[in-house]
Amino acid sequence: QVQLVESGGGLVQAGGSLRLSCAASGSIRSNMPMGWYRQAPGKQRELVTDITSGRTNYADSVKGRFTISRDSARNTVYLQMNSLKPEDTAVYYCSYRTPLVTYWGKGTLVTVSS
Repeated sequence: QVQLVESGGGLVQAGGSLRLSCAASGSIRSNMPMGWYRQAPGKQRELVTDITSGRTNYADSVKGRFTISRDSARNTVYLQMNSLKPEDTAVYYCSYRTPLVTYWGKGTLVTVSS
């Protein structure tokens, strides 16, 4: 069984930075994708970024501002968020994807004030 626990969310002013962490436990394979999704109020959950064997993928809306990294030895993935905008306000979810199932954390709230 895989468990994902996010941390690092909070309230920040526009232009500020936050760093999210996701600690994974259980049977984690380093060559399987881990990533971050977000869901804003009234909107669908969307992919923010993911990382697979060092290869990264970003949503256009966060390119140049957000950076994902992964510490495979610690089974932890990070999301460094810079130049935050009010439209980045959402619950951020960590994910771990296998061919059979995608695991999710419970989420951490990020609120960006204008």
